[in-house]
Amino acid sequence: MLGTRRMKRLACVSLLGMLAACGSAPVGPGFYRVERGDTVSKIARNNRQSVQSIVRWNNLSNPDGIEVGQVLRVAPPGGSAPVTAATAGGSARSGSRGSASASPAPRGAQDDVSPSAAPASSIPLIWPVNGTVIRRFDGSNSKGIDIAASAGTPVVAAAGGTVVYAGNGLRGYGNLLILKHNADYLTAYAHNRVLLVKEGQSVTQGEKIAEMGDTDSDRVMLHFELRYEGRSIDPSRALPAR
Repeated sequence: MLGTRRMKRLACVSLLGMLAACGSAPVGPGFYRVERGDTVSKIARNNRQSVQSIVRWNNLSNPDGIEVGQVLRVAPPGGSAPVTAATAGGSARSGSRGSASASPAPRGAQDDVSPSAAPASSIPLIWPVNGTVIRRFDGSNSKGIDIAASAGTPVVAAAGGTVVYAGNGLRGYGNLLILKHNADYLTAYAHNRVLLVKEGQSVTQGEKIAEMGDTDSDRVMLHFELRYEGRSIDPSRALPAR
């Protein structure tokens, strides 16, 4: 079981790398999109900030867990004084909360950078398949939701867009489709038996794009992911209630 989870995690990293390469929108001033090989310390150094500031501005619970495609704030929010690498030593010696007067905790930093705060109304989705949700999103072990149904059940596009990936080159996902809906949003559909669309093809919401299967899975199911600016968010927030 642990081996399977580890494999899924590695596959998620590969998927993130591919999603980042699928044409995510440029980030605005004061933000940076994580690339392969980046670390928080490297990003902080390149932007003349302290590691503590990057961690605080982005509410990073695990600085070692940043992902390819993730968007990070690398400049202080409005009204906050920057803590540069040159002053990081003093900040560290005074403790993680020692610079509160010079660099107050930014209000709303979570909203600025967290994909989970993206408004669901920005991309109204429909359910990609009729079935039973057997696993929900948790953001760590599960980057999406798993929906069970019988083999061959039609899989439809949750929203209109363009096919940016169609293949089985990502271990742990089987026959996989990725649709790009706009500059920020993509959806992924994994473990299909048959793929019915090709890369570069435009699809409409509700159009049949695949048939459910069990490729690279121990049961028939659809693994469905929603990505905002390269990071996974809970698709159930954008799906209609059942």
